[in-house]
Amino acid sequence: MIVDQAIYRQGQRLPCGDLSDALEELRGGDDPHAFLWIGLKNPTDAEFDLVNDELKLHPLAVEDAVKGNQRPKVELYDNTIFVVMKTLRYIEETSDVETGEVMLFVGDRFVVTVRRGEANPLAGVRHALEGNADALRFGAIAVVHAVMDSLVDNYVSIDAELQKDLEEIEASVFTGANRVSSATIYRLKREVLEFRRAAVPLAAPLKMLHDGSRSPLPQKEVRLLFRDVADHLLRVIDHVESYDRLLTDILNAHLAQITVQQNSDMRKISAWVAIAAVPTMIAGIYGMNFDNMPELKWHYGYFIVVGVMATACLGLYRAFRKSGWL
Repeated sequence: MIVDQAIYRQGQRLPCGDLSDALEELRGGDDPHAFLWIGLKNPTDAEFDLVNDELKLHPLAVEDAVKGNQRPKVELYDNTIFVVMKTLRYIEETSDVETGEVMLFVGDRFVVTVRRGEANPLAGVRHALEGNADALRFGAIAVVHAVMDSLVDNYVSIDAELQKDLEEIEASVFTGANRVSSATIYRLKREVLEFRRAAVPLAAPLKMLHDGSRSPLPQKEVRLLFRDVADHLLRVIDHVESYDRLLTDILNAHLAQITVQQNSDMRKISAWVAIAAVPTMIAGIYGMNFDNMPELKWHYGYFIVVGVMATACLGLYRAFRKSGWL
């Protein structure tokens, strides 16, 4: 659906009627930084076709936007910039990271934002930008910066949450509390991988925008703004890559602890089986139904055999305790 549409001129928001008329007025006006901003959320094919018919977007960019689930990137099509970014949302109850998608079309006097999923709503970005007339003077590219800045700031927040989860798991594994399972470690590793898929591919396109010969950004001041976003993103990428390596080490350590515990349990079981084998063997011998066994007619035979059993078991128990098996 079309969430919002408005014209921005001289740092002010103005109402927008028919898209064609609005674009014709903007392109014929004397303000080179005035632009039209259309916001879409989970648009249907009909809604997207309506916008596309008015703005004449590039077919390849439209195809990517319709299909969705694209890798983060920045594509330059003639006079249109097409940006794809992943949105993330951290779910506190389950420590899961939910992924969505934001696409931006930036062309001659217009910008279209297409959001899929519930992560990282853009309403706050629009309101913040409307309150910043200095940013709006850069034109439609200010929207790209505001959206990227909001997404990367959200990455930083999720980075902090994942760090807390990782520290809790690390403490549980290495302090011997043993309150964590392999499934818990693997689930966090999967969430870190999901985070990495969103953040890492965005680094190269963002660098191209602020430090590349192909960058469509002419103003040095605008490039500095994008460079600041890139610095935050690179810091997040460094963290998430270290989390992935650390979780691998934690998982290996956890599995090693399980193996050691299993070996210890097997030694204890084997020791008790050995202790139980001695009286079982003696009782088995005396349980045979022979008439001419020499001890059968002995008055103290029962007490002596029980004593031998107890002495043998006690001796084995002390030997296993001394060796550390029990």
